[in-house]
This record gives sequence, structure tokens and C-alpha cells, in this order.
Amino acid sequence: MTLQAMALPYLQELVISTLLVVSLCMYIKFWRLRNPLYPMDWPVVGMLPFLVANLHNVHDEFTVVLATYGCNFKARGPVASGMRFFVTADPANVRHIFTSNHANYPKGEDFAEIFDIISGTLFAIDGEAVRQQRAMFQNILSNPRLLALMASCCRDKVVNGLLPFLTRMGSTRTTFDMQDLITRLVFDLTATPIFGVDPGCLSISMPSIHVATAMDTFMEVGLFRHTMPACFWKVMRRLNIGPEKKLAMAQTVMHAFIMEMTEKSKARCADLLDDVWAMDIISADPSVGRDDILLRNVLIFNMIAGRDTLGTTLPWVFYNLARNPRVVSCIRKELAPIASLKATALASNSISSMVVFDPKETEHLVYLQAALLESLRLYPPGPIERKVVLAVGIRGRLR
Repeated sequence: MTLQAMALPYLQELVISTLLVVSLCMYIKFWRLRNPLYPMDWPVVGMLPFLVANLHNVHDEFTVVLATYGCNFKARGPVASGMRFFVTADPANVRHIFTSNHANYPKGEDFAEIFDIISGTLFAIDGEAVRQQRAMFQNILSNPRLLALMASCCRDKVVNGLLPFLTRMGSTRTTFDMQDLITRLVFDLTATPIFGVDPGCLSISMPSIHVATAMDTFMEVGLFRHTMPACFWKVMRRLNIGPEKKLAMAQTVMHAFIMEMTEKSKARCADLLDDVWAMDIISADPSVGRDDILLRNVLIFNMIAGRDTLGTTLPWVFYNLARNPRVVSCIRKELAPIASLKATALASNSISSMVVFDPKETEHLVYLQAALLESLRLYPPGPIERKVVLAVGIRGRLR
């Protein structure tokens, strides 16, 4: 066989490879000319590479794309995966989905499967089950004794935990991680009313909070599962690799914490029968108490819901205030008359203490409330909501 004949197959492969590369480059070039900021819709794999590459910054990426393309864009996953998305931030569409035609847009079975760590809870159910659980929680959260407990717990943490820490850091001019501080504060504020036991994360020793890291993992892996066809992450779960291995470890940490806090709560109830610091989910809903797995899931859901809302909102509030000193001055002016009266009262009683505001004293402060609402608008704790479509009709469809 001649050298020319031997080189012919390799030459053919080189030509084919070159044509494929040139074709792909031309595809990317023409796509970008027509859609300069639109997520790249790759052949075969769809927008999966875009989602995976931007998973750490997906909210900002989606915000840019939505702002550029009129608050709406379509996306699809790999071929044969069945993944098709319509992403919208249009107020009319949001109103249509969540208000005027809410029954047609449930979370769906896939959503419940993705968040199986809290399956059966308000976060992962639809229909009549949602109404029943919402009524149960409204009944629990309207209990005057529980509300008084939550207010007392919040004041105690601020007075004896947060303010002394900030005073210490300020007097020594020591830098600290605001996100970590707020995480500790909100973690204690969430766990104490649920279990009746203070975890003590915001204490002088500042213990490690592996449970908070585990809860972050739940949300991170949930977002990752949204970007993958279900068969992909299920194989990873079976093989115990990648994010699924990390999730399994987080579940172990969380389950151990739930068991520990539940035992402490039972011990405390036995010692103090007339003063139980606990959100009594078991007595409020007997069906939950009969199912240990559902009870555990409900407790995990309450921890995540309580921590992730306040835990993400407060750091953004402080961030926005730090960037806008004028707003801080306006809030201080609004608080000044109340602070002056409280300081005078403390001085007349010969008490030297830092001024702490009660909720009723601040509920009518318009500028403070506006600053909080603006932070919620700019950085909502739940920036993305996934829904499925049951039926598509001629009337009332998304625009």
C-alpha cells in the first residue's frame, strides 16, 4: 500500500472535521449577529451549555436577557429531553399565571421530584393540598402566644446577640462578614420558635453552622436539577457522584440536626409543661404527626422558608443602605424623635443602655418601610418561580 493511499482516510477525516468546525463557527457568528445577547441555542443540546456555564450567576444573566428582549424569551433543552421553557417577567403574564388563571399553572410533578427533600410540604404541592396546608399554617402563625414568643425571641437576639457583636466590631474597627452574621441571626430566629430551643449560632463563640451550609446545598442542587433532564441527575444520584453526592451529605447533616433539636424540644417540654417554646405542628395537623418522614420534611421546609427569606433580604437591605448614604440619613431623621424620647426615658431612670426600637414604634415609619420594599423589589428572596401549563387555550394565553 502506497503512502498516498494510507494518508487518504486521515485526509478525509481532516476535511470533515474542518467543515464541521467552520460550520459551527458560521452558525455561532450568524446567531450572534441576529441575537447578540440571547442565550446561545446550540444544535442538539439546546441552551443546556448556557445554563450550566452561568449557573453561578443565572439570575443576573436572565435579567439582562429579559430586559433586552421585552421581558420574554423562549428556551429549550437537549433534543428528545422534552425541556421547553417560556421565561417571562412581563407584569401582565405574571398576573395571568398567578391570579387570573392560577389553576392552569401548577408547580407540577417534576417540581416535586426535583425538591424531594421537602416533598409533601407547602413548597412542593398543588391544588387542594396547598389550601389545606396554608390554612393550617395561617392558624398556627395567628396564635397570639406564638407571635409574642417570636417578638420576644427577636428582641432578645438583637439586644443580647446582634448589638453587642456590632458594638464590639465597631469599637475595635474589625471587619466581619455581614452575610455570615445575618445567617446566624436568622437561623436562630427561625429555629427557636419551631423547636422551642435556641441553637446558639449567634453567640460569643460563633460556632460552625454546617446546617446552614446544608440548606444552601438543597437550593443549589435544586437549581442544578432544573437545568438538567431528569434522567441525567437521577443517574448521578444512583451513582452518588457530583452535586447528588453533595446533596446526600447535606441531607445527613440536616436530618441529624432535626433529630437533635426534636429531642431537645421534647426534653424541654417535659421539664416546662406550662412554658413550651415550640410551633406545635404535630397537634395542629395530626396527619403530620403520624408520618415521621412528612414531619421531618415539614420541619426542614419551615427552616428553609424562614431562613432564606429574611436571610437573603437583610444583607441586601444593608448593601443598598451602604451604597446610598442619603437614604440612611433620611431613615435616621425619621427615627430621631422616637430615639430621643426613648433616650430621655432611659436617662431619667439612670439606665445606660443602647436604644432599641419596638415593632409598634416603627410600623408607621414611611421612609424606612419604603427602603425595605425597594430592596425587596430589586432583590426578591424568591426571584424565580417555575410553573407548568395544563392547557393552552385561545383566550387568556401568555403574550
